Amino acid sequence: MIYHLSENRSNYSSVSEKFIILQHFFRTMGWTRKYELEFKGLKEGLHEFDYEVKDEFFEHFDQGLLDKGELSVKVTLEKRNAFLHLDFYIEGWVELVCDRCLEKYKQSLIHKDDIFVKFSETEQQNDEKVLWLCTGEHSVNLAQLIYEFIIVSIPLKHIHPEDENGDSICNKEMIRKIEKYTRHEKVNNETDPRWAVLKDIQKNN
Repeated sequence: MIYHLSENRSNYSSVSEKFIILQHFFRTMGWTRKYELEFKGLKEGLHEFDYEVKDEFFEHFDQGLLDKGELSVKVTLEKRNAFLHLDFYIEGWVELVCDRCLEKYKQSLIHKDDIFVKFSETEQQNDEKVLWLCTGEHSVNLAQLIYEFIIVSIPLKHIHPEDENGDSICNKEMIRKIEKYTRHEKVNNETDPRWAVLKDIQKNN
């Protein structure tokens, strides 16, 4: 399944708001230099760039949403006189905790998106599809953009994928323990006289 950023625009707004401020910060950090896209000197037209995201990438983001993953990022840059058009294709996996059995698993991700970069000598308001850079800038750092794109591509439900036979690969022993505990709680609630009183109150209402 491909998760498009257009379906997660509320999350994306934070990208444009933070992007310009973070550009200078990222340029001072050595680890982000590998995600610096240098466009100065390139001819007008299409150019392709490849980046890798591994575990150490996530260590530098304090949100703590992800710790492990391995993804490839292909960026197609369309350079024009007045703007840049960046087309992203991200594919790989990240490690999540299954909502059902509470064990870690690899969640496959495929994400496509694009963004425009424009230039101005005065401050401009970013929007969900356009980022503004100062005239004279020669590069753009993609680290924050890549991270945000990965985050918004994660499905809301974190569930182990199915095997080739269509069966869940969740930890069956963990599932049995959870179901046993759930049934035990349900029995206790039904036998507790206080629950009977609450049910009577609900009926009366």
